[in-house]
Amino acid sequence: QPKSKVAFGSVGRRIPYRILHVINQDGESLGNMHRADALRLMDQHGLKLVLLHENVEPPVYRLMTGQQIHEEQLKRAEKKKASPKQGMCTKELSFSSAIAKNDLETKTKQIAQWIEKRHHVKVTIRQAK
Repeated sequence: QPKSKVAFGSVGRRIPYRILHVINQDGESLGNMHRADALRLMDQHGLKLVLLHENVEPPVYRLMTGQQIHEEQLKRAEKKKASPKQGMCTKELSFSSAIAKNDLETKTKQIAQWIEKRHHVKVTIRQAK
């Protein structure tokens, strides 16, 4: 089993697959080719091979310049920032309406810390008897 890639970037010359589907830097398909042919093409044009899809048969690689790789990494970083966080935490706090002043201040500080950490906070106040 080949290692799954951690980050988007050039794979260099370490390609675990024999047959690859190659796309040139303009996005046009060059078809399926042997690993050695893809490396030769990479060297001739001074480009780098980047793995796009490894779960298809044959895996898809793209020839890219260093600038294109950098721009794609920036796009992916922005997309990751914009996507909502998995496992958004909701904090719930419940207290009586007859709460002492110092206890209320402590709980208020705790709520402020949770909001700073971008947690959703739910506060429930029970009526005192």
